[in-house]
Amino acid sequence: MQRALRNPIHKRLENLESWQHLTFMAALCERMAPNFKLFCQMHHQEREGKIYQNILNLVWEYLTIKDIKINFENQLEKLENIIPDVNDYDNFGVVAALDAAEALAEILHAIIAGETLEKAIEISQISLGTMTLLLETENGRDFSEQELKENEDIQRELDIQWQIYRLLKDCEKRDVALILDLKHEIRAECISNIGIEFKQ
Repeated sequence: MQRALRNPIHKRLENLESWQHLTFMAALCERMAPNFKLFCQMHHQEREGKIYQNILNLVWEYLTIKDIKINFENQLEKLENIIPDVNDYDNFGVVAALDAAEALAEILHAIIAGETLEKAIEISQISLGTMTLLLETENGRDFSEQELKENEDIQRELDIQWQIYRLLKDCEKRDVALILDLKHEIRAECISNIGIEFKQ
């Protein structure tokens, strides 16, 4: 398990409702999606990349289409079948892809079990964990919590998580237009939490 960077946002997430937690999680997953899709492309597993994106699309639909019926247990099963085994690859890409898949699995578990706060915190930590591991892999050493906090890439990730939180915090009720805008904005950027660019 990666060392989790303490993030003050985790305490604030307690103030949000479950649809806000789920939107926060979907946004972070959308930012991790390029890591999974590029990994799939590099290893000629385009089908797996499409399955990942389809499942994430269904999560957004669940958040924006009233009374939609989706079998998320079934989606979780599909996702579990495409999670890469880190032992089969020797590059960092598999770690970032695995984290992206785990984050998406956490959302599905949150929807199925209704435990959204714990899972929102979990996904926030997974995203930061991928970045921490990348930094430490590139530099060949462990970073202290202070060094991580002072790192520009980590600061940017924390800032983005805060921006998403603030956007959601100000909503009195579920705002479909705002949720869709958030999705489109992240997709249009095509850049992941660790700076991977993936254009369809």
